[in-house]
Amino acid sequence: MRTVAVVGASLAGLSAVRSLRRQGYDGRLVVIGEELHRPYDRPPLSKEFLAGTLGEADLALETEDEDLGAEWLLGGRAVGLDRAERAIRLADGRELKADGIVLATGAAARTLPGSEGLAGVHTLRTLDDARALREELAGGGRLVVIGGGFIGAEVASTAYALGVEVTVIEAAPTPLAGPLGAEMGTVVSGLHADHGVRLLCGVGVKGLSGETRVDAVLLEDGRSIPADIVVVGVGARPCVDWLEGSGIELDNGVKCGADGRTSIASVVAVGDCANWYDPRAGAHRRVEHWTGARERPDAAIATLLAAGAVEPGVPKPPYFWSDQYGVKIQFAGHAAGADTVTVEEGAAEDRNVLAVYRRAGNPVAVLGMNQPRLFTRWRKQLAAATV
Repeated sequence: MRTVAVVGASLAGLSAVRSLRRQGYDGRLVVIGEELHRPYDRPPLSKEFLAGTLGEADLALETEDEDLGAEWLLGGRAVGLDRAERAIRLADGRELKADGIVLATGAAARTLPGSEGLAGVHTLRTLDDARALREELAGGGRLVVIGGGFIGAEVASTAYALGVEVTVIEAAPTPLAGPLGAEMGTVVSGLHADHGVRLLCGVGVKGLSGETRVDAVLLEDGRSIPADIVVVGVGARPCVDWLEGSGIELDNGVKCGADGRTSIASVVAVGDCANWYDPRAGAHRRVEHWTGARERPDAAIATLLAAGAVEPGVPKPPYFWSDQYGVKIQFAGHAAGADTVTVEEGAAEDRNVLAVYRRAGNPVAVLGMNQPRLFTRWRKQLAAATV
């Protein structure tokens, strides 16, 4: 291959670039990034950066002496892929031809219909998002977080520590029931009540009120929750619209094999936009976690450079962590499909617990709250398990 293009300049894209060089690729390497920023770390955006204890320079993912020999096209949004010409079209009219392509366009935060142009309403996905939200939180006021997932919970925790009055609204009966299951979702989301943060569950949001700036969140049950600032944390959608009609098979992202290979030769996908096949589950799963964006590009690049001639391995079980109210939460595996959850160490009411999820007696996932050593041991066991 004479030219490889990486579309996406966040962690997954940077990891792919590093893997290309580490695996011996010495040809032309072009990285296309929609944002103007060099690659930066996203997890601190809802925590240390939002709290003001971490600066922008601390978010940098590249080291000062790192030279990957890549061309960076920042501020360039990909709008189309021509399969026949193997060309990527950019919004500004430029076109880049490449022998190999890595799709790493990530995901974008979902918004609340009707909130466009209303001041005080935020999503949190990018550095620019975090800058704007941090500035508003510094002024205090009443914050309403729509969505009780991990991003919403982290923002609530950070805002609480800053002295902001916080209310979290979750449409589902139990926050975090999707990734953690109802039982442990209840335990983890109990951190809000432990710290005096108001949590409203089982009620949807009807809309927002305010002429130029938000002043309340309107609930479907008729209640109105006063708000000076609103953060919408209702998930993310994979950035794959630009691939429609390209021949790339799409299904909740870019549909891939267990090694990132797509339906088109010499095109692989990594990161939040990639829906990889998981042999353990016998299904495709889109993993939106930092660890997956860092680790999985190695397999995808090996596949790309070998023109698909390598046997796909078994991806490690997904792993993510969250810091909320001073508690370190770690999770590995898949809670879906587990028929039992047992507390192996600690007590749920103390938010100091190690819980193991099993299916037919076999461990399929593990959750730790302030249990890093035991959690690490269990996570290794999950990774070592055969398909």
